[in-house]
Amino acid sequence: MKKKPADPLAGVRVLEFGHVAAGPFTGMLLADLGADVVKVEPASGDQMRAWPPLREIEGEQFSYNFASLNRNKRSIVADLKDPADLEAVLRLVSEADVLIENYRPGSMDRLGLGFEAVSEGHRGLVYCSISGFGRTSPYAHLGAFDLVVQGMSGLMSVTGDPEGDPAKCGVPVGDFVTALYGALTISAALRSVNGTGKSHFIDCSMLDSLIAIAALQTSELDGTGAAPQRLGSRHPRNAPYQAFRGMDKGFTVAAGNDNLWRKTCEVTSQEELVDDPRFVSQSLRTQNQGELESILNAVFGTRPASHWIAQLQSSGVPAGPINTFAEILADDHCKVSGLVDDIHVPGLGSVISVGYPARIDSAAPRRDLLPPRLGEHTARIHQEWSST
Repeated sequence: MKKKPADPLAGVRVLEFGHVAAGPFTGMLLADLGADVVKVEPASGDQMRAWPPLREIEGEQFSYNFASLNRNKRSIVADLKDPADLEAVLRLVSEADVLIENYRPGSMDRLGLGFEAVSEGHRGLVYCSISGFGRTSPYAHLGAFDLVVQGMSGLMSVTGDPEGDPAKCGVPVGDFVTALYGALTISAALRSVNGTGKSHFIDCSMLDSLIAIAALQTSELDGTGAAPQRLGSRHPRNAPYQAFRGMDKGFTVAAGNDNLWRKTCEVTSQEELVDDPRFVSQSLRTQNQGELESILNAVFGTRPASHWIAQLQSSGVPAGPINTFAEILADDHCKVSGLVDDIHVPGLGSVISVGYPARIDSAAPRRDLLPPRLGEHTARIHQEWSST
C-alpha cells in the first residue's frame, strides 16, 4: 500500500495494552498518523467500554467515551494469564514495532510482557510504559488517576478562583498531556530503532508530564521565591487579559501589550484610562487589575458580549466568546477546518468524530477505521501478523 502524505507512520505495527485514557490516547495518536494499532483487551474489554453515555448496538454496549479515544484501531481479545493466549500475544509482540502499556506498575513484568523479556532477541522494539509516577519515583508502586496527579503536580494550586478552593481542570490534562509526550517520544525513538536495531524503553510519567508543562509557574517560583497563586481567568503578568461579562454572558479579552490596551480604551470610550497612573504600564495594570476589571465590567455590562467581541476584534484586540462544547463543535471553524466530522456506526447511526488536529500537506485526518468492537479483529490480526 502506497503511503499517503497524511500517513507518515504507515507500516508501523503497534500493540496497545491500554485502558481508560492515557494509553489509548497515545495509541490513537499513532493510529491517526497511519500506524496499524492493535488494541489487546481482556474478555471484559477496556474499562472505558462501560463508561456512559452508552447505547446498545446489536446486543452490545457502545460507549461514546470509548469511541472518542479508539478510532483507527483494531481490537483483539486475549487472556494474558492463559498460557496459550499469552504465547499468541508474544508472537505478535515479536512482529510489533511499538508496544504501549499503562497497566499498574509491575503488571506487565509479572505477565512475562515486561521490556526485558520481550526486547531480548527482538529486531528493535519501542516500548512505552505510561504510569502515574514513572519507574524511579518513590511513588512508583502507587496507582494514580488524573485527579491525583493534577493535585500532586501543583496544577490545582493555580487553578480556580482566588477566594475558592483549588480546582481540577475540566479536561483530564494529566492523561492527555502524558499521551502527547508518549506519542512524540515513540515517534522519535522509532527513527533510532530503524537506524540501529536497538530496542528502547520509554518511561512516561503523568506527574513528570504535568510538571513539565508548568514551566512558567516553576520559573516564576524560582525567580521570585513566591508560590504562583490562583487567579481565576486573570494573568499574573498581563492585564486586561481575562474573562469579562457582557450584558448577556461572558467573553474574553487578551490585551497583552500597551498598544492593545490603548485600542481597548478606544473601543470602550475610556481613553482617559490610557494615562491613568494606575494603568500606564503593563506591570501597573497587572498590579491594579482588580480595579481595572471593575471599571471595564461596568462598561461591558451595557452591551451584549457579541457587540464587544466584534468591536474588539475589528480593532485588532484578541477577544472571543466563552463557548460551550456544543457551541464550538457547531462553529464554522470546526466545519471549515475539517476537524469535526460525522462517522456512521452500524446500528447506531451518525456519531461526532473529532479528528487529528494537525495537517500534513493539507491532507484530511485519517478516518478509515471505526472504533473497534471488542475482539472484532482477533483472528485476522493473528493471521496477518504471523504471515510476514
